[in-house]
Amino acid sequence: MEMSKTDAAASVWILLHLFAFSALPDVVESGIGVNWGTVSLHNLSPSTVVNLLIDNKIAKVKLFDADPNVLKALMGTQIQVMVGIPNEMLALLSSSTAAADLWVSQNVSRYMIKSGVNIKYVAVGNEPFLTSYSGQFQSYVVPALMNLQQSLARANLAGIIKLVVPCNADAYESNLPSQGAFRPELTQIMTQLVSFLNSNGSPFVVNIYPFLSLYGNSDFPQDYAFFEGTTHPVTDGPNVYYNAFDGNFDTLVAALSKLGYGQMPIVIGEVGWPTDGAISANLSAARAFNQGLIYRVLSNKGTPLRPGAPPMDVYLFSLLDEGAKSVLPGNFERHWGIFSFDGQAKYALNLGNGLLKNAKDVEYLPFRWCVADPSKDLSGVANHLKIACGYADCTTLNYGGSCNDIGAKGNISYAFNSYYQVQKQNVQSCDFDGLGMVTFLDPSIGNCRFLVGINNGRESSGGPRSRLQLTLYLFIFFWMSRVFVMYLS
Repeated sequence: MEMSKTDAAASVWILLHLFAFSALPDVVESGIGVNWGTVSLHNLSPSTVVNLLIDNKIAKVKLFDADPNVLKALMGTQIQVMVGIPNEMLALLSSSTAAADLWVSQNVSRYMIKSGVNIKYVAVGNEPFLTSYSGQFQSYVVPALMNLQQSLARANLAGIIKLVVPCNADAYESNLPSQGAFRPELTQIMTQLVSFLNSNGSPFVVNIYPFLSLYGNSDFPQDYAFFEGTTHPVTDGPNVYYNAFDGNFDTLVAALSKLGYGQMPIVIGEVGWPTDGAISANLSAARAFNQGLIYRVLSNKGTPLRPGAPPMDVYLFSLLDEGAKSVLPGNFERHWGIFSFDGQAKYALNLGNGLLKNAKDVEYLPFRWCVADPSKDLSGVANHLKIACGYADCTTLNYGGSCNDIGAKGNISYAFNSYYQVQKQNVQSCDFDGLGMVTFLDPSIGNCRFLVGINNGRESSGGPRSRLQLTLYLFIFFWMSRVFVMYLS
């Protein structure tokens, strides 16, 4: 069939794109990347975040969706990108090739142009086999992969972009790394998944969290979670493990080996340590873990089952704090960032190319705060606190938080101010039936920071709303297509 001028032009752009990015030094080499989530009460503009990535020489970023505002800001930067598909879209994509074609067209093809986005991976779901999901997404994963792979092939992108499925480490289990195996109920689907990944040259992506092992198990040796040696090493035959990360990684290697894919490349999709919201979540622990991890990976020592072969890439979780995330797993969920919500480095961290640099040109709201009026009777403040903390993030006030010891009046002021800043300092939002007052003196106490919001203007990321709109769009398209086919028949 003769190629149209439009198809020919598109093919030329794709070839140029592939050539340009294959010629870039260091950008596509193994290294340290970051997860960029946008479930925040104070989103920096995408362009500010992209400049933050560039200033810190972060060449790889993993997204949880395909937000057009974020992808637009990444155009022309050469940063290697993993875009994500939410679990809620897997059912539709698994049952409709038209929906898969549309998703690829809207979220991948349109950016694969000259000076476009360097999309390397598409993450199909996020931890879809998680035990707590009770299998609700499990049957959709492989069919969705098949449909999306065909869509990429039709768009002439199958050789450029790799499909992956980020898995939680709870997908496999063992008392010793060498005995690692996937959960019995996942054996069949994991065999299908790794076969697909292998045949398409894709890595296995896994999320590993030693912090969660420590947080959820009082008997877990704390020093085993870090990289500075331990008094509780794990002996596994001839191999000795001195940290939880290596032990977890090799458990996956053993599980893959049992399926006949022991040499499959592995990417760490998420790994990190929170700085607040739990006893073991603090700045010093986060710095010790992340810096130890980075030095460990960049040393190229590998693990006992893969000596001299560290993970292909490691994506730190996460770039920024996300104050609107669910705290169901724990209050620490909102405090994983190596940067605070406003792009300021929380601690000195060297990613392998120098210490972190703060975001530039952040546009803050006026430097003023809302606090409890000391002259008022605060005995009836409980309902106000409930409302304020229902809208804003007050997790630092809870046990283990950095603001846990500022006293009752301090707690009230912190809650009032958090709500006030989320409301963009609207004058009425500091009223609280006359119990609040605006001050120009920073009320921060010790390590407890009373924040000032940022003016993110019109360029802020669409976040969850964008994902919902896309899901509804694809859903309507799918059912309209079915109705049309039924009508024709």
